[in-house]
Amino acid sequence: MKGILEKLQIKEFNIGACAGPDDWYEDPAGEEIVSYNPTTGEPIAKVIQATEKTYEQVLKQSVESFKNWRMIPAPKRGLIVRDLGEALREKKEPLGDLVTLEMGKIKAEGHGEVQEMIDICDFALGLSRQLYGLSMHSERPAHRMYEQWHPLGAVGVITAFNFPVAVWAWNAAIAAACGDTTVWKPSSDTPLTAVAVQHIANRVMADHGLKGIFSIAIGRGAVVGEHMINDPRLPLISFTGSTRMGRRVSEAVARRFGRTILELGGNNAVIVSGDADLDMAVRTILFGAVGTAGQRCTSTRRIIMHRSIASELSDRLVNAYKQVVIGDPLEEGTLMGPLVTKGAVEDMMAALEKAQEQGGEILCGGNRLPDRGERFVEPTIVKMPGQTEIVHIETFAPILYLIEYDDIEEGIRLHNEVPQGLSSAIFTTNLLTAETFLSHAGSDCGIANVNIGTSGAEIGGAFGGEKETGGGRESGSDAWKGYMRRQTNTINWSKELPLAQGIKFGD
Repeated sequence: MKGILEKLQIKEFNIGACAGPDDWYEDPAGEEIVSYNPTTGEPIAKVIQATEKTYEQVLKQSVESFKNWRMIPAPKRGLIVRDLGEALREKKEPLGDLVTLEMGKIKAEGHGEVQEMIDICDFALGLSRQLYGLSMHSERPAHRMYEQWHPLGAVGVITAFNFPVAVWAWNAAIAAACGDTTVWKPSSDTPLTAVAVQHIANRVMADHGLKGIFSIAIGRGAVVGEHMINDPRLPLISFTGSTRMGRRVSEAVARRFGRTILELGGNNAVIVSGDADLDMAVRTILFGAVGTAGQRCTSTRRIIMHRSIASELSDRLVNAYKQVVIGDPLEEGTLMGPLVTKGAVEDMMAALEKAQEQGGEILCGGNRLPDRGERFVEPTIVKMPGQTEIVHIETFAPILYLIEYDDIEEGIRLHNEVPQGLSSAIFTTNLLTAETFLSHAGSDCGIANVNIGTSGAEIGGAFGGEKETGGGRESGSDAWKGYMRRQTNTINWSKELPLAQGIKFGD
C-alpha cells in the first residue's frame, strides 16, 4: 500500500469531499468509512465521509465553476481533458494496482480499467471539436435555421464498486468537453481509488488555474446520494448500480424534471449455435463469466446452447473452469480474485441453493474457499432444465447457467425473456443466423455482438442497455448529447416579418 501511494504521490486519504487543489472540505461531524482489502479482509485506510455541510460546499463550488467553464471554447476545454489523460497515463501502473488492491480484480483488469480512462480522455479531446449541430432550410425567405448544443451545468455522477474509476471517467471526460462540471459520489466500498483519482485531477486543475471542474463527495447514499438525486442544481444524474436503486434514482430525478443516465443490471447471455467455433466460444465465455469474479454488469451469466453441441460445450467449459487460478489478484498468473464483500458471497450461495431447488445441477464449483479468504469462492457452472425464476435474477457473482435450445427462434426467445437488456452475443459461423440475431426480431439488448463475448466494450461505441438496464448511454458515439441541451435557432436577416405556415396576422 505504501509503495502504491508513493508512486501516486499521495500522502493521505483521510478526507472525502473536495472541489479542487486547495479545496478539501472536512467537517468534525463527518463519519469514518473504512476501506477493506477484499483479498485479506484487512482494513486499508479510513476516509472521513462528506456531511450535508461539506456536500453543500462541493456543490456550490461546482455550480460556480460551471459559469466560467462553459464559456471556455470547447477545443480548449478538450486540452484540459487531454492533460487529465496524460496524468492518468503517467500513473497507470500504481492506480491500476490500487484498483486491484481495493476492488479485488486482477492486475490486468485493474490496469485495463485505467487504460479505459485514458482512452475516453483521448476520445473527449477529439469530441471537443465535433459538438455538431444541424443546419436546416427555413420555409420563410431570408431566414436561417440551425441548432446548437449548450452545456447543462453541474452533473452528478454516482458509480459502483466494480468499475471504481473508469465509469467516472466515461462521464467526467465527456461532460468536461461539453462544458459541464461533475460532482462524483463513488461507491463506499472503493473510496480510496476515488480519492486517488481526485488527487490526479486536482494536479491537472492546478496546472490550469482551475477548480471545481472535477469534484468528489464520498458518503452514504442516505446522505450524499439522496441530496444529489433531489438537488435541482444537478440537471443530470448519471447512476450506475442495481435496478432497485436505479428505480429510486429515476423517480426522484424525474419528479424535479431532471435527466438521468441509468446503467443498471445486466443478465447477459451468449447463444452458442450448432455451427459455432467452440474453441473461440469457450475462451470468450470463460473471460466473460469469470473475469472480475463475475462482478461486471456485462458479465456472461447465461449460455443458451444448441442441443447438438450442448454436451461437448459443457465438458469443455468444466475443464476450462478447473484450470482457473484463484488467489491474490496482485500476483501474476491469478485469473480470479475475491468477491468484494462477505454479503456477495452469501448472495451467491443463496442463488446456488435456489438453482438446485429449481432443478439445476452444479457441474463444477459451488464452494467457498476459506483457506484463501472469507470472500473467495469457486466459479460455478450450473446446468438448468430451463430458464427458471433464479435465472431471471442477476446474481453479482461467478455463476454461469447452461440452458439448451433447439432452433434459433427458441434461442432468441430464451435470450430476450429476462427483464434486463444490457449486453448479448452469439457464436455462429452462419451469416443468416448472425443477421437474425442482429435484426429487429433478434437481441433486445443495447449491445449485441457476433463471435465475441458480452464484456470488454470499447469506448468508441455508446454503452448502455434497455428494459431494466435503464436505457442510458455513456462513453462513445453520440452519447455526448446526454450532457448537453439542444437549442433551435432562427435568424431573420430580411426587413420583412413573414410567419411560418403562411399565416397572416394583422396588416
